Amino acid sequence: MASISFQHVNKTYPGGVEVVPDLNLEIKDKEFVILVGPSGCGKSTTLRMIAGLEDITSGELRIGDRVVNDIAPKDRDIAMVFQNYALYPHMSVYKNIAFGLQLRKTPKDEIDRKVHEAAKILDLEHLLDRKPKALSGGQRQRVALGRAMVRNPAVFLLDEPLSNLDAKLRTSMRSEISKLHKRLDTTFVYVTHDQTEAMTMGDRICVMKDGVIQQFDVPQTLYDFPCNLFVAGFIGSPQMNFITAAIVGNGNSVSAQFGEFSLPLNAQKSKALKDYIGKDVIIGIRPEDFEVADGRTEGVLSAEVELAELMGAENNLYLDCVGNKLIARMPSSVRPKEHSVYKVAVKLDKIHVFDKETEKAICH
Repeated sequence: MASISFQHVNKTYPGGVEVVPDLNLEIKDKEFVILVGPSGCGKSTTLRMIAGLEDITSGELRIGDRVVNDIAPKDRDIAMVFQNYALYPHMSVYKNIAFGLQLRKTPKDEIDRKVHEAAKILDLEHLLDRKPKALSGGQRQRVALGRAMVRNPAVFLLDEPLSNLDAKLRTSMRSEISKLHKRLDTTFVYVTHDQTEAMTMGDRICVMKDGVIQQFDVPQTLYDFPCNLFVAGFIGSPQMNFITAAIVGNGNSVSAQFGEFSLPLNAQKSKALKDYIGKDVIIGIRPEDFEVADGRTEGVLSAEVELAELMGAENNLYLDCVGNKLIARMPSSVRPKEHSVYKVAVKLDKIHVFDKETEKAICH
């Protein structure tokens, strides 16, 4: 069993700097969990507490059925892959992968078998005699993964392992790590600030801000039902558009109004917003939830096109709508001129509504 449990864990550095105030987190055995958030949100500190590289100020941390607060890193049955690979430059790939096993006095024939097994899985067999300086970034990262794999740990910890790679290599390595998790069938905890990595790799994603878990759920739920403004803005690329709007009642239905525009809301949202009539809220619209107006009368906005960013299959329009800066994702065939006025229609059933004071979601 390699489940991980944080129970009221606090991490405070000397001088009273509280990085993680009160962490409660349950990671299941064999699960691939992503810790995601902006720089300084406490995700790497959380990972390092699992590894034993950071002491816990208070609370309890369990790996499996063991409380590991005072257990040394080498005795926790974990393996960590770092951002900078941490390879020994004077050693060959073979010796880098074998190093941890040699320290543990593992028999030579077993070391040889494990190194070659890992090298085969990671496509490193033809590189075993090379030194790290003769490898590409992706190859070095695979060596670092191999070194962790051969130890057959209960828990893999990965701290932004792809951040030093170029965009194309990151995409291929994402799928490699996902396949590796399925093959090894063990617990993975992966730290990143890149929400694309989080959305494509994790079984569940833990979104953190200022050391506090904002939402912990499967990727699609985070995307479709963000619990607050922070999660809504962090998950999704380009990020969700936010507009301050007034809720106006009209019989049994309500609409969100800003400037001269009115967005009628469906019956479900109208019911959820009946106590907000006459108040301001924040509405959220994802870039892909705009479409060409094409004669529609409801939910149409007029905006000035500030920039058109052609992305091949799509065209991201940067718009100014009565002072609100919006991004609309359109088909590449839609090419309005910059500084022209262009009409876009909002998919009304896709609007998210947030409380302006608490920033918590009201309805989706």
